Amino acid sequence: MAMCFPICRYWKLGCKDSMGDFSQLPRQDYEALKERCLRDGCLFEDKSFPAALSSIGSGPLLRKLPSRLQWRRPPELHSNPLFYSAKAKRLDLCQGLVGDCWFLAALQALSLHQDILSRVVPLNQSFTKKYAGIFQFWFWHFGKWVPIVVDDRLPVNEAGQLVFVSSTYKNLFWGALLEKAYAKLSGSYEDLQRGQVSEALVDFTGGVTMTIKLSEAPDSLWDVLTRAMYSRTLIGCQTHCGKERVLENGLVDGHAYTLTGLRKVTTRHGPEYLVRLRNPWGKIEWKGDWSDSSSMWDLLSPKEKILLLRKDDDGEFWMSLQDFKAHFMLLVICKLSPGLLTQEVGQKWSYTMLEGRWENGRTAGGQMKSPQDTFWKNPQFLLSVWRPQEGKRSQLLCSVLVSLLQKPRHRHRNWKPHLAIGFYLFRVNQIFDAQKKLPSEFFWKNASLSCRATFLTEKEVSRELWLEPGTYVIVPCTSEACQESEFVLRVFSRKHIFYEIGSNSRVIFSKEIVDQSEGKDEFFTKLFEKYPEINAIQLQNILNHMPWSGLGSKQPLFSLEACQGILALLDLNASGTVSIQEFRDLWKQLMFYQEVFHKQDTNRSGSLNWAQLRAAMREAGIMLSDDVCQLMLIRYGGPDLQMNFVRFVRLMLRVENMEDVFQNLTQDGKGIYLQKPEPQTQH
Repeated sequence: MAMCFPICRYWKLGCKDSMGDFSQLPRQDYEALKERCLRDGCLFEDKSFPAALSSIGSGPLLRKLPSRLQWRRPPELHSNPLFYSAKAKRLDLCQGLVGDCWFLAALQALSLHQDILSRVVPLNQSFTKKYAGIFQFWFWHFGKWVPIVVDDRLPVNEAGQLVFVSSTYKNLFWGALLEKAYAKLSGSYEDLQRGQVSEALVDFTGGVTMTIKLSEAPDSLWDVLTRAMYSRTLIGCQTHCGKERVLENGLVDGHAYTLTGLRKVTTRHGPEYLVRLRNPWGKIEWKGDWSDSSSMWDLLSPKEKILLLRKDDDGEFWMSLQDFKAHFMLLVICKLSPGLLTQEVGQKWSYTMLEGRWENGRTAGGQMKSPQDTFWKNPQFLLSVWRPQEGKRSQLLCSVLVSLLQKPRHRHRNWKPHLAIGFYLFRVNQIFDAQKKLPSEFFWKNASLSCRATFLTEKEVSRELWLEPGTYVIVPCTSEACQESEFVLRVFSRKHIFYEIGSNSRVIFSKEIVDQSEGKDEFFTKLFEKYPEINAIQLQNILNHMPWSGLGSKQPLFSLEACQGILALLDLNASGTVSIQEFRDLWKQLMFYQEVFHKQDTNRSGSLNWAQLRAAMREAGIMLSDDVCQLMLIRYGGPDLQMNFVRFVRLMLRVENMEDVFQNLTQDGKGIYLQKPEPQTQH
């Protein structure tokens, strides 16, 4: 399809040159650029990240490219291009020629949380309404949310197929454009070839990452995963180091995966703990126990097997927690606030963030090696912590999280490798002059509370600490003296005060973390401390005491019969109750149904008529013919052929469950077909 618009080249409009590492990356005014393109009737062309090989890179990636690489806009590639669609299945992205499985695994985790995704990917962008060939994305970049503007020219082969990230839905392009924006931020597509899942998770959220070596995983790993899954977390994992080759068991070594689900199932021999993972390639799956072809599924009830087992080669699969710990090396959990790291409830978290620098000859002191070394020259920060509910005299331990991030030392993130970084922590019991750094003698007379700092060649090093109320000194450093870099130091706790020690001594005030989900996480924690499994009566009590703020004044009333019906759909192992994972999934669905219902209930009657029901189901991604929709209204609606919210919930849950069953039972994953039997001949 030929484009009918001329090209805009107003790439400098609104630019403010940024000094430092990113001076070559202009800050472009998205709104001004878009409005000018619309006014002039042309499509945006970004000269700061052109449709040329320079944006792809200058190394081995060039040799992977098709011989006749072209750059095309989505309207040239599909007759009905969509930027984003809530109707599409959540895991629709597949990795391309760039070896950025770490980025894509994090992106898959992001796609599981619509609210977090919409912060990075403004979902109101499109190829129809005010289309100007320009798109904008947001990344958390070392303490600040920065916008990245790109045009929508994407590299394709001669057949018009995307060579980098693509979607299983050929007309969806948000993933490909987000990858382009991240490549621009990183320097080029080639700069995405190597990385850690934790890096991308932080860039997508500004959150706190917790990395667990699975060989040293605690006995409470299942509980940690469970808490993570019912809070707003993004979870990735990595197999043991290798060269991305497929092993006999179906896993890929040196590869990143996304953790997409958990399930405790009941077999004839007792409970089994399963994790669900997805390969960013969109294919190639685990072949061991609980894989798609495993006989282990025969140990479950038919209902549980039908709803959990999906035999599509889509890269998503189940495996036991035991096998997961054996075959994977790292588990990375990223949360928007540190609440996951402790089960305390009822107190807000606060944080302090500051930027610093290791400068050769002044502040690049290196790690502690001998009393004569230059360790004391490193930046020093004074931290006073206490528990807010008991005051400064409380002797209960305080939960503190310290995160140290190093900034890239080059515009292209992979041109200079990460330094090995870490930090030491010391207790301070005496009063001293905060205008002067603590001398070398202090550090050798007072043992570090962390014994020996852990130095990692990664973007972020973080550690959870349990400290007695009091005053401490944090010393961030590189493993060797004289190594130069900039860093960001973040401290999270219930309550603290932070000082920078030295000639520029100053107080850095903490800020309270505003996390909209914190109350919900506390709600789930308290709920399942009281009810590890929820029956129909308890479900009714919970649902009827929720505020349902999205429905206005029309608060729903769930009957016991309605809750029994909901329970019957979710209760996979016929126990008469739902587990924490099942309830969390239900909760997400209810929040989505509430939003869809309220949007279509335009007259605020608290009910939907036939036309509104049809629109609501389409909004939710369920496409039914007019006749079938009418039948659904007769079957699930009231005597007046109106459908209230409770009835709508029951209908949507049944339709979505049946859709899963149909996809799992059919050969092609698209439908069940009724055929007449072949007539038998008489012999």
